[in-house]
Amino acid sequence: MKNLSILIPTYNDVCCQLVNDLQSQAAALGIDYEIIVADDGSTDEAVLHQNRTINALPYCRLLERGMNSGRAVIRNVLASEARYPWLLFIDSDMTVCRTDFIERYISTVGDVVYGGLVIRHTTRQNLRARYELSRASEHTLERRRQSPYHDFHTANFMIRRDLMLTHPFDERFSRYGYEDVLLGKTLQMNAIGIEHIDNPLSFEIFESNAAFVSKTEEGLQTLYSFRHELRGYSRMIDFTEQHPVVSVLIRCWHHIAKKWERRHLCSNAPTLCVFTLYRLGYFLSLKR
Repeated sequence: MKNLSILIPTYNDVCCQLVNDLQSQAAALGIDYEIIVADDGSTDEAVLHQNRTINALPYCRLLERGMNSGRAVIRNVLASEARYPWLLFIDSDMTVCRTDFIERYISTVGDVVYGGLVIRHTTRQNLRARYELSRASEHTLERRRQSPYHDFHTANFMIRRDLMLTHPFDERFSRYGYEDVLLGKTLQMNAIGIEHIDNPLSFEIFESNAAFVSKTEEGLQTLYSFRHELRGYSRMIDFTEQHPVVSVLIRCWHHIAKKWERRHLCSNAPTLCVFTLYRLGYFLSLKR
């Protein structure tokens, strides 16, 4: 049985129910555990007020940071704060969907273990939900095991603390996106195996269409900044490099239609084909 530090970075997310569910499971197993929630400079005082109730739970605490330091830094801070030899990283917008979630992790053999995600949402008006549902096949255990380093995400994974401290998240990734992709590459380059298991969390909280489009744009800016290091680990980069003629056409289309595309994606009836074109066009437009 593994002694476990459960680490949850958060920003403007109420995660009290998530912590309650995880604490109940860990306590029932009789292991030594702690749950640390690190607030990365949330701006919503109501969210902070609710999350402070986490401090009243046994072996749980909220670590508040006054400024936003980014997804890589906050995860490294959590790893350094942890006291136990195994770290379980969970994103604050995830939902526990099985009663043996913690038990399955602590009984699994492997230095790095990824449990996967399931998507639960039925609102077709939400762009993020439609996009994630369209990619649901990529989250299956069979698919993930085919490319264990490429299909690795930090929303739900366990790692030995000494490995995390030796191979921390790259803190140059101060903006949204792709710090998990580079960590997957780092693990592969250092011959550290990733064990994929069927132990998902549920993804069922989605931002507005406008917020998701803005987040997508920020992620594409990150991808472009690190395009050389992420080559071979991003289908976006691979496509644009392998199809130069099509890329030129998409870039020209984006120059003409980007305002219409963005309005369409922020509306109540967004379509995934336009989202694909917009993402490609936006990424290609970043090239100078």
